[in-house]
Amino acid sequence: MTEPSSLTSDLLQRVHEAMAQAGGWLPFDRFMALALYEPGLGYYANQTPKFGHMPAGEGGQGSDFVTAPELTPLFGHTLAAQVAQALSATGTDELWEFGAGSGALALQLLDALAACGQTPRRYTIVDLSGSLRERQRATLVAHAGVVQWADALPERFDGVVLGNEVLDAMPVQLLARVGGAWFERGVARDAAGELAWADQPTALRPPLAVEGAHDYLTEIHPQAEAFVNTLADRLQRGAVFLLDYGFPEAEYYHPQRHMGTLICHRGHRTDHQPLTDLGLKDITAHVNFTAVALAAQDAGMQVLGYTSQARFLFNCGLLDLAQSASVRDNAMMQKLVNEHEMGELFKVLALAPAASAIGWEPLGFAHGDRTHRL
Repeated sequence: MTEPSSLTSDLLQRVHEAMAQAGGWLPFDRFMALALYEPGLGYYANQTPKFGHMPAGEGGQGSDFVTAPELTPLFGHTLAAQVAQALSATGTDELWEFGAGSGALALQLLDALAACGQTPRRYTIVDLSGSLRERQRATLVAHAGVVQWADALPERFDGVVLGNEVLDAMPVQLLARVGGAWFERGVARDAAGELAWADQPTALRPPLAVEGAHDYLTEIHPQAEAFVNTLADRLQRGAVFLLDYGFPEAEYYHPQRHMGTLICHRGHRTDHQPLTDLGLKDITAHVNFTAVALAAQDAGMQVLGYTSQARFLFNCGLLDLAQSASVRDNAMMQKLVNEHEMGELFKVLALAPAASAIGWEPLGFAHGDRTHRL
């Protein structure tokens, strides 16, 4: 494994090269793409540990954050009820998961579907990280005959698509209102040659006018919108379920959210310094679910539902499963559904091609659907 100092130094060199080629200034989405996905160096492309319960020195995992499937298998086992219904309702027999992380969600889903006799014909993981692929292979060895990996989507495909904490890791553009004028915030070198924030005038604006005259920093999400456009173009039959933290547009661009949502994760701590420790920390932004839903609709898909993670899991039978779960899993379940944990901040958005949206209602949105709030 590459030493952290060397990894950061090599990645910083790539950023400087890209900056020089771009004339000395990089828009933040280009910088974020390098920091996260530069082959062999970016956070998701290098060998450093990422997923787990404990930071380095506390249990030996050396992880940076934990996602819902790592908390408890109740997450994936509950989601499997929705997946099984979607497979049946859309007449498909394939699952596609983007950014499968440790492989924990895939394992939970495949175990649960096998237990009820609904093993899919194929489970395809789309993941660009070689190191994570190896971890996924080890995790999913019991389902080796079903699981395969892909670098990209085919031109046409059918199936149920899953993305758990995928949209938040897609590069975003930063917009800053300073002194009443709008700028795109990017990265340049300061007088000492260090990475520093640098603004350039722009015609870009948030999708909603932000009330007030105060300085304001926020994000827009063209890559997330392009992602759902691609899904809409290529998914012929099936459904899409996207689970992530974020807000509808009116909350996202609230006047009081003046510092934006960009955040970094390292060692189970957060900071707001994405220009430091390159390759060693995750960089994310909350999801504007309204923009994602509108992009999908504009591309021909229909919104099947939108609600909080807690409501979605309850609708899918979480409490019934919890009755036979261990004390530990029930304790971890609270993190999935409590309002001050993941239950309210995380949302679930379901989409489908028009022909696959007819004649069924996803059980995850049976009660508490918030589509009208997008």
